[in-house]
Amino acid sequence: MSLFNGRKRLRTFFTHLAVVVAGIILFAASFPNLLFENGLPLLAWIVYVPVVWLLYRVSLGASFFWGALFGFGAYGLFNYWLSVFHPLADDAVGLIYLVYFMFFFPLLKLSVMLFPKRGYILQWLLWISFEYLRTLGFLGYSYGITGYSQWRMVPIIQIADIFGVWGVSALVIFPSLYLAAALNRTQLCGLPDGLNLAAFFKLSFTFKLTEKGKERNVFVFTPFDMADSVIGVVWIAALIGTLVYGAVSRINYTDAPTKTVALIQHNTDPWRGDMVEYRRNYEVLRRLSDEAIAKTPNLDLIVWSETAFVPRIYWHITYRDHQESYRLIRELLDYIASRDVPFVIGNDDARKEPDKNPNADENYRVDYNAAMLFANNKGDVSKGIAAGIYRKFHLVPFTESFPYRKQFPMIYDMLRNADTHFWEKGTEFTVMEINGLKFSTPICFEDTFGYLSREFVRNGAELLVNLTNDAWSKSLPAQTQHLSMAVFRAVENRRSFVRSTASGQTAAIDPNGKVIAMAKPFVEAQLTATVPIVTTTSLYTQYGDFFPRVTLFIALSLLLIKITLAIIKLKRRKGGLYGSASATTENSHH
Repeated sequence: MSLFNGRKRLRTFFTHLAVVVAGIILFAASFPNLLFENGLPLLAWIVYVPVVWLLYRVSLGASFFWGALFGFGAYGLFNYWLSVFHPLADDAVGLIYLVYFMFFFPLLKLSVMLFPKRGYILQWLLWISFEYLRTLGFLGYSYGITGYSQWRMVPIIQIADIFGVWGVSALVIFPSLYLAAALNRTQLCGLPDGLNLAAFFKLSFTFKLTEKGKERNVFVFTPFDMADSVIGVVWIAALIGTLVYGAVSRINYTDAPTKTVALIQHNTDPWRGDMVEYRRNYEVLRRLSDEAIAKTPNLDLIVWSETAFVPRIYWHITYRDHQESYRLIRELLDYIASRDVPFVIGNDDARKEPDKNPNADENYRVDYNAAMLFANNKGDVSKGIAAGIYRKFHLVPFTESFPYRKQFPMIYDMLRNADTHFWEKGTEFTVMEINGLKFSTPICFEDTFGYLSREFVRNGAELLVNLTNDAWSKSLPAQTQHLSMAVFRAVENRRSFVRSTASGQTAAIDPNGKVIAMAKPFVEAQLTATVPIVTTTSLYTQYGDFFPRVTLFIALSLLLIKITLAIIKLKRRKGGLYGSASATTENSHH
């Protein structure tokens, strides 16, 4: 008997493991990946069925293990390219999501324990809240938000101008939780322990091949009750409403004013190399810019990607402590002065700030990852004085910033020894203005956070211009995953959005989230795009991430109320037992 039970437990474990692996593969496949360039967005509507179904089958304690395994595996496969970014990046993200899901899955399990009939509703509220919460703070990370899988489904994503990406996530996540609950209520005849997935599909297939009515007892489906059916109908109505809204809400920008922007893709990682490489890279940037000017003489703006020009312009013009860098910067400034078009250039804005860096050995230098505007009619190009500067506000954790040196000195030293370049955080949501155009420049993965683009637009930005370097990844999925999130920033704020990248995806996106122009990845290119300038104010721009905050409040309230009631009920039950025992004792004395 013990041998039989051991084999049964082992078989159950490997079945559960297979279910989790299936969930991991479905998750990675929903987004841009090595096999499918743009991802398989329809998979996202059922992606969580396997792992949520599993939670009905395992104990609360076991849900910690399976959650940890899913989190580590899903993000390890989905973000495989992070191992190229930094020696510690892949491990850090894997461990972070191992911990996140290790505690999130038990909450999903607890939902169906507290609400046996309709726990999937609480699971839905929790999942939206979870996706929102993990984008906040120092560890904020937007990759893998379910709604982003729908980036090419233009009719679906229009609701982002009300709810942000969270509204799309809410629509897409619900079917997985609903179907998992349905599967849990399906039992095969002769299998009292519940659904065996392999048997289910095998017997269902047999049922379809036989004559009608011959095998009605193959499986028994316990349908949802009326309330569940109504909830399903509500979701269908929401989906239909989303499609209708997607058809009628799109911005008609036929008569809108336009601006023409040249986006330069130099196809190198600018930080890889020395002064010889920096010069070669500058010559490529200059040549591509001249090609764009020759093609379109009346350009409104030329944009070079994140840190496309490496030598620190302000620092070397001001302090001149490295003559070779100074000479190259002098060439750059003379070149810009000879052209009649404004340039936005990604560069390291270094300054002496003793209050932030008191170390005299480092010359008190503080570095900012910055976007600089240079124009002949504004600022002073010859002296390297920019007409506008934006310093990156949201830095990449661990690889660009680690503000916990005192609390975790070992981690800080480990990062430093791994050649990490730390930046100082910017403090302003800068809006630049040139020739009647107001624009802002989110840098790198800042375009993956809705709140940042929203603040730029609230400050007056009419165009969003992203500067990115994803060349280090050498990965098309990495670049396409990044682009997929930028699409939502356009819809959320009803603004045109352009991206100048080192190696891809250099693109122009209209206010409806449609990619209207894109350069081929991993080639030298200049993409000239004419984009509409729309100044409509969306509900998302006005109210921001109100939707996930509401779901978070409701989810926590339901959990708190139900747990409190359960504790009260348990105390009453214990009190009743003790009361009965006392009464029995008293009667025995009589």
